[in-house]
Amino acid sequence: MRTVRNIFSLMCAAIVLLAADSEGRAVESTLNPKQQSIVAISSFTANGDLEKLKSALNEGLDAGLTVNEIKEVLVQLYAYAGFPRSLNGINTFMAVMDERKAKGISDMEGREASPMPANWNRDEYSAQVRARLGGRDTIPAPSGYQLFAPVIDTFLKEHLFADIFARDNLDQQSRELATISTLASIPGLGGQLQCHMNAAMNTGLNEAQMKDFISVLAGRVGTNEAHAANAVLTRVLANRTK
Repeated sequence: MRTVRNIFSLMCAAIVLLAADSEGRAVESTLNPKQQSIVAISSFTANGDLEKLKSALNEGLDAGLTVNEIKEVLVQLYAYAGFPRSLNGINTFMAVMDERKAKGISDMEGREASPMPANWNRDEYSAQVRARLGGRDTIPAPSGYQLFAPVIDTFLKEHLFADIFARDNLDQQSRELATISTLASIPGLGGQLQCHMNAAMNTGLNEAQMKDFISVLAGRVGTNEAHAANAVLTRVLANRTK
């Protein structure tokens, strides 16, 4: 299994190293170390592998993620993986921090999220965020589950895309990277993964970086997760070129 995983990872890496834009100029072809750490932290939080999560948290801090950035990732993931997984991740992070402090390691705390104005319109803000992540210039009319169960749409908009996504101590590209890592690590969420892979690219992640995301999954999380996510990414890229 390790050999298969390494081969798949190397194949993905070979692809992304050749990335260039339509005019032949070099583009960013890999995720940076902090982004790669977000992938690992989110994936292991989602699948409940706390031993590997512990290693990923240490690597994330060593790569330059601040304490508050990691806290923010772990908090956001409750919206996609549930409170139990998120709380397990937070408890694991607390243990990691205690161990690092005992070793005399001082980690950068990072800044807290800025407070929102008192007259903030959460519904309007969240609708605009969701439309922008979906690649739309205008807010689409409600349809499907939004009409069938409007309360879940209210929760999605006002809490996830307002209360959470408005917190500015983690940028929205990082939030989407955490989201697709989580969704790729939970079986049966291909539809949601496809939606959020598009959203991740709408925040500025390019094709090469998305392929490197698959490579990170293959090398650090698992070949099953990587193969399934790669199939979804293939559909996403095909649809975006139409």
